[in-house]
Amino acid sequence: MAIEDLRAQIARLPEQPGVYLYLNRAGETIYVGKARALRDRVRSYLGARGTSPKTEALLDEAAGLDVIVTDSVVEALALENNLIKERSPKYNIKLRDDKTYPYLRLSVSEPFPRVSVVRRVAADGDYYAGPFMPASLAWQTRSLSHKLFGIRSCREVITGQRGRPCLEYDIKRCLAPCVASICTADQYQHAVRDARLLLDGRTDELVSDLESRMYAAADEERFEQAAQLRDTIRTLETLRDRQQKMATPRMGDRDAIGVKLGPAGAVVQAFQVRSGRVVDRVELVTNADQARDARLDDLLERAVMHFYGDTPPPPEVLLPVALPDMDLLAEWLSARAGRQVQMSVPQRGDKKALLELAERNASLSYDARFNEEGASNHEALETLQAALGLPALPRRIDCFDISTLQGAETVASMVVCQDGRMKRSEYRKFRIRHTGNTDGSRESGIGNRAEPAPLSTDRWESHDSPLPTPDSRVPRRGGAEARFLDDFAAMHQVVTRRYRKVADDDGPWPDLIVIDGGKGQLNAAYEALERLGLDHLVAVGLAKQEELVFTRDREEPIGFGQGTPALRLLQRIRDEAHRFAVTFHRTARANRDLRSDLDDIPGIGLRRRKQLLTAFGSLAGVRRASREELTTVVGAKAADAVLRHFAHGG
Repeated sequence: MAIEDLRAQIARLPEQPGVYLYLNRAGETIYVGKARALRDRVRSYLGARGTSPKTEALLDEAAGLDVIVTDSVVEALALENNLIKERSPKYNIKLRDDKTYPYLRLSVSEPFPRVSVVRRVAADGDYYAGPFMPASLAWQTRSLSHKLFGIRSCREVITGQRGRPCLEYDIKRCLAPCVASICTADQYQHAVRDARLLLDGRTDELVSDLESRMYAAADEERFEQAAQLRDTIRTLETLRDRQQKMATPRMGDRDAIGVKLGPAGAVVQAFQVRSGRVVDRVELVTNADQARDARLDDLLERAVMHFYGDTPPPPEVLLPVALPDMDLLAEWLSARAGRQVQMSVPQRGDKKALLELAERNASLSYDARFNEEGASNHEALETLQAALGLPALPRRIDCFDISTLQGAETVASMVVCQDGRMKRSEYRKFRIRHTGNTDGSRESGIGNRAEPAPLSTDRWESHDSPLPTPDSRVPRRGGAEARFLDDFAAMHQVVTRRYRKVADDDGPWPDLIVIDGGKGQLNAAYEALERLGLDHLVAVGLAKQEELVFTRDREEPIGFGQGTPALRLLQRIRDEAHRFAVTFHRTARANRDLRSDLDDIPGIGLRRRKQLLTAFGSLAGVRRASREELTTVVGAKAADAVLRHFAHGG
């Protein structure tokens, strides 16, 4: 009955606006609230028992009370928001944004800048644009900077003394500043200025500038350059037109906030409209404990405070229901924006349609996140994010597995898990080509068969950290141990092939890569990523037996504990990759066993092979047959092909 012990202190509170803080016996802040009149608001808690389990728990735990008087209710609102952010009291509603949208960085601190995709803005002097939503837009824009303006993508130190440009110049994706006779520093800086206009979204200004340069080039009879500028302008105009299709000029600048509150938690989504165009969507979530006793108006007020605590609000904010202190919130937002901000509940028209869109998306996100499987998956992803130090939830996880039988018909699989669910349309299979290097050939499930050849695997025989499990142990050459080294080389090859293609296509990029195996396989995968310049991607190895997770940065593996959602999710993904690889391996072995020497003869397909074996009983019988006998079965042309094949040792 702790709250009753504070009755005398509550009676002495002032009738002024301010903030009140409930403390537990350890002196920790467990709840922060605002009030127009502190005494009346805090006194109401004396009769609040039985209203909800959350309030009951707060009243039982409260052992102290502190108040801060302010000059106005608006100041109390702002102070309440700051104290909640700073102290994270357990009984206040907590909302979190679990998305980290990418930015584009133009490295103007370098003499010859590059455009790269990053997840955080750093105070390093470089230029940052974004965030981009969807994330794929960042990769598409970066690709445009290469294709349209020739901004380099390599990490080479540019001196201008290179003997010849690389392939990127030949395919017209780089101006080749590495060769001074091809591209001067001034020419490259002009391209950098154009790229910056693109990143800023100043498409109209960029098109106008390019048109002036196109006409100037045409007047000076530099027709090839004028044609290139013309094509660039057309691409930019197409991009601009596509963006404008989503625009509704009447909508202006405003945000629409939709909410879905249920027994499993709550989802709040804000659709941000700027210049009549939906430019972003921000989502906040809270768990069941926080949402269980929450009222919709409390949740909305907390969301508004969260959204605009660090971001200037637009001129208008659309809400699904009216709030008791909506005029107070509007006054606070206006003070933050330095202009009038209106809060309203639309009843019809475009604004109502936009608000319904936000609410519909919030409901869909709630259903996907908080059904039984979705809640478990989300918990697993959050655990992985925290344990591995990932910048965002690992929504897309790629997993690789190698399948072989004594080094024969080695194949690999890649499966994809999106938001905790297997995405079969993204599965890929690879036939490993043992050609003496680890790059292999194109990504496919089909390929010509080649006899295995020794692979160079010395670089994976020694490691800095101990490898405690047999599955991750790095053996020396000889006998069955050679299979481990072949597995490392195969893993290196398949990771190289996969992410070279992803880099060429600018996505889709994984948030996490899972390797079926221990430290050796993981190191092989990281070496492949480093050679591609993609070592910023995060990969882990999941070793069998003890089911430990190996990382690049930790000497000791991570143990998530049997039965935990995070480990179950990793096991499910790994087992699916293993199943897919084994199935492909069995198919490859079956095709090998059914293969005949006749398959290598041009013009002999399945039907003619069957005819020859039926007529002559076996491959040896076909070898002994005369031209006349063969002609009667498959015709003269095919008969000559069979004779030529066996005459050359086939």
